[in-house]
Amino acid sequence: MVGRGSTRPVSRLAAGIVVVAALAACQGDGTTAASSGGDVGAQATATASPAASISLSPVDGSTNVRLDRRVTVAVAEGTLSAVTVTLPDGKALTGTMSDDKTSWTSAGPLRADSEYAVTASAVNRDGETATSHATFSTLKPKQTASITVLPQDGWTVGVGMPIIVNFTRSVQDRAAAEKALTVTTTPTQVEGDWRWFSSRQVQWRPKTYWPSGTRVHLSAALSGVELAPDVWGKRNVTTDFSIGSAMISTVDVRKHTLTVRKDGKVIRVIPVTTGKAGYLTRNGIKVIISRETTHRMDAASLGTDKDDPEYYNIVVKYAMRLTWSGEFFHAAPWSVGSQGRANVSHGCTGMSTANAQWLFNHSKVGDVAIYTGSKRALEWGNGYTAWDMSYAEWTKG
Repeated sequence: MVGRGSTRPVSRLAAGIVVVAALAACQGDGTTAASSGGDVGAQATATASPAASISLSPVDGSTNVRLDRRVTVAVAEGTLSAVTVTLPDGKALTGTMSDDKTSWTSAGPLRADSEYAVTASAVNRDGETATSHATFSTLKPKQTASITVLPQDGWTVGVGMPIIVNFTRSVQDRAAAEKALTVTTTPTQVEGDWRWFSSRQVQWRPKTYWPSGTRVHLSAALSGVELAPDVWGKRNVTTDFSIGSAMISTVDVRKHTLTVRKDGKVIRVIPVTTGKAGYLTRNGIKVIISRETTHRMDAASLGTDKDDPEYYNIVVKYAMRLTWSGEFFHAAPWSVGSQGRANVSHGCTGMSTANAQWLFNHSKVGDVAIYTGSKRALEWGNGYTAWDMSYAEWTKG
């Protein structure tokens, strides 16, 4: 009895153990499920994209910003959706976005003594938008420089005409100035280069004479260019001009002749007189600088005293300047008897009034006049002397 009765408690105990184990197993499953649920939440938090981070340059509040500085915008953890850089009048600064839309760079110089406002927006991978703002101000130049250009816009000039850029102030950073000067030609690009004649003048000439019919465009993007310490280019300038027929004359001072060629063909031979002893006309390649139907010639401007027998003060017709020192083509009716036979002038090339008028009507600024046979050389810079130097030497300047 006792033994048989003692088995029941054991069975109950075993059953209890089974129940407890089952409960433990249920509790274990519940704990695992809860733990799994916690991991999913942690993973969701870990995979959320970080906010886009925008950096601006110049930084907010910058002052005295250089005019040649570029405004840049960059983003990390996202892509740019919009960038604006504006002045108080609403004018916007243009710029270029990178292909991957992670950066933006302004395209041109900044306006002097001005305040700019920058606004940039970007989105992260989740499409969330971030925006940044900045303001900055540019420097006020202590000095500015402007330019004048020859040939002027719309001119038609001869094949020997150089492009001449004159600055109102001395240029120290010549490389920066040249970088801002661009020459383009049509229908084909003409090879050429710049050479400095002084700190205020630079000239561009082709490797050889301009091809007739060439159209030339000069862009001088000098605004925002520092030409010397605290001296900034004031404005941009453009000019367009054309190259006319190739009028190239040859003056033989020994034979007293002027041979005119148009596009390579002789169209007239004119008897002339050139400079006498003590006033020899210069040898070299000259270019017509200006044309005047009348021009007063006063020897006093050359230092000749009015009591000197060689003094003169006369008005001549059909004058075309060839040198700064005072050599011209012009009508000289008083020396017709010597023209073609002797040199009796003070350095100019004189001819009859009829021949001077004909030459004047067939000539233009930039036409070439080649002088041979004289013992006196043309000084460098005494007129448009670009062609009195080899191109190899020209490019070194």
